[in-house]
Amino acid sequence: MPKILVIHDDGKWFSDLGKALQGDHELRGCIQGELEACLQREEYDVVFLRVRSEADLSLMKVIGDNHPHIPVIILGTGEDTGLIVRSVKEGAFDFLTQPFNSGEIQLSISRAMENRHLRDEIDYLRREQDIIYDFDRIIAKSPAMKQTISTLKKFARTDSTILMTGETGTGKSFLAGAIHFNSSRRKHPFIKINCTNIPENLLESELFGHEKGSFTGANKTRIGRLEQGKNGTVFLDEIGEMPLQLQSKLLRFLEEKAFERVGGNKTIHSDVRVIAATNRILEDQVREGKFREDLYYRINVLRVNLPPIRERRECIEPLSLYLMGRIGRNLKKRVKGFSGEALSLFRTYSWPGNIRQLANVIERAIILEERDVIQKENIVLPELVLAGPPAEKNREEDVIPSSIADNEKELIRKALEKSLWIQKDAAKILGISPRALNYKIKVLGITHARWRKHKTSGGDS
Repeated sequence: MPKILVIHDDGKWFSDLGKALQGDHELRGCIQGELEACLQREEYDVVFLRVRSEADLSLMKVIGDNHPHIPVIILGTGEDTGLIVRSVKEGAFDFLTQPFNSGEIQLSISRAMENRHLRDEIDYLRREQDIIYDFDRIIAKSPAMKQTISTLKKFARTDSTILMTGETGTGKSFLAGAIHFNSSRRKHPFIKINCTNIPENLLESELFGHEKGSFTGANKTRIGRLEQGKNGTVFLDEIGEMPLQLQSKLLRFLEEKAFERVGGNKTIHSDVRVIAATNRILEDQVREGKFREDLYYRINVLRVNLPPIRERRECIEPLSLYLMGRIGRNLKKRVKGFSGEALSLFRTYSWPGNIRQLANVIERAIILEERDVIQKENIVLPELVLAGPPAEKNREEDVIPSSIADNEKELIRKALEKSLWIQKDAAKILGISPRALNYKIKVLGITHARWRKHKTSGGDS
């Protein structure tokens, strides 16, 4: 039952209001001179304030300064329209005039409660977002990840273009969000675009927008994402997949902050900070003519490489516990932790799908587990391969230690054999995307006669 505070200077008026509400609400009366004391004694859902003069309206400031989250409904005669306007400007949620109608009052209370719940939810989400994207709360136990977070903190203070590289599932999208929400652009839009999820013929319109009638089906003008993100940040995920013809238009935008919509001739300016990410080796793409060299240099201003979780094993246990808590809440299932054997398994597995695979494995384990501690038998890992001892990393080159690469190659080969060398089926076994698998096949040099045969005959591998 909502608790309502009624501020009045007339006992009869308070009694009449109580009768109008027919006992559906818990009412507390408070005379005007004791307002601050009343607000401190209890928490209220809605406040009713009777206003007959400017002096009464000054009480709005007392409520707003100390309890801005409580909606205030003004009750007045309606004779002074200027008073109504000023009460709304002061933050009143509603203004009801005499004679008071029971149904009208009930409806106003109901709407005020809905408004308060919405504002509370928005405030909660904002606080949660601030916590999630707080650099100091990001799990970074390994030296490599600590260095990465330190670098990103510095990058967040600038407006320069950032290039994030690393394997699929290492957290590039999340960290792009952390950069935005720790930058001076945090109050403006943060927009994500995955260059592989949008068909090539629609990507230009998605980025830059289009004018009505510019192509078949363009029955209205569309505002592109770079225009929508004005003064904010646009995250271009998998930029290495962007078609060459679009790369030149993106290059111009990065240099001039200007573009034209598809089918338009009006130049549009939009101040947007761009963060790009890729799991490809862009230097190879440039050499092969698949990526413009001038665009490569333009986006490679501030660069950071995200290490795979097999190279930051100190993070695996805290990451697992964090994901367990988050996924458990989403599934509405209470789980306290992992058994020692389960954690040991997590620490020694090679995790070819990185954090994304870890989250998927944990979600499945929570669903299967009937106890409050996740046991080893409910952790399903495709063709379990343990990582070898960490090899010494080449200081001049960012390479994968050979022992880990060999284990990963063997893991992928076994999955391919089990799926009769059908890549999309092998990707399901491994718990990674077909695109990520295709990338790893190329990097690790895995081949099969069946694929060569299909390519010769024009078939799909």
